[in-house]
Amino acid sequence: MGTVVLYSSVSVDGFVADDNDQPGPLFDWLTSGDVPLDDSGALQVSQTSHDYIRPYWDQIAVTVVGRRVFDLTDGWDGTPPSGIDHVVVVTHRPAPEGWNREAPFHFVDGVEAAVARAQELAGDRIVEVAAGDVGGQALTAGLVDEVRMDVVPVVFGSGKRFFGSVDAQHLLEDPDVVLQGDRVLHLRYRVRR
Repeated sequence: MGTVVLYSSVSVDGFVADDNDQPGPLFDWLTSGDVPLDDSGALQVSQTSHDYIRPYWDQIAVTVVGRRVFDLTDGWDGTPPSGIDHVVVVTHRPAPEGWNREAPFHFVDGVEAAVARAQELAGDRIVEVAAGDVGGQALTAGLVDEVRMDVVPVVFGSGKRFFGSVDAQHLLEDPDVVLQGDRVLHLRYRVRR
């Protein structure tokens, strides 16, 4: 089985979006550099960020998201983001009416079942769980192997929390990656078992 990673860009006070689900400046670091991160030409980062993020993105096979993220992005028009092979959507509702059943999206009830489905699809590649409520549920269920954060120098004050509504303590190992990019600090922690 591949590694299960909880990941997102995050404000220094722990939010992945504001109260209106907007990321504000959290993704500015993805367009403020001079090294292309993908073939789109839209993502340009510092060399440090490129050397850290590109290999990670290349290993991701499946992303697990909640229905809220799926709806906010309009399901990425049926094409998984950033070249990912599959998206598993944690939801109690069926796929939207008229949804292309051939699109590599899987609608699964419950976070445990969603991560299990994602691991089947990913094989030995990475399963990425989007931070927020679903990510917090996966952490609480003991399904997360590591936490990756791209910490952006902004304070939101309120909004959508990186770990969702987690209300119990979870110990992480000391960070094994701490890299300073331009307007971002990349951190990686293994989850203590």
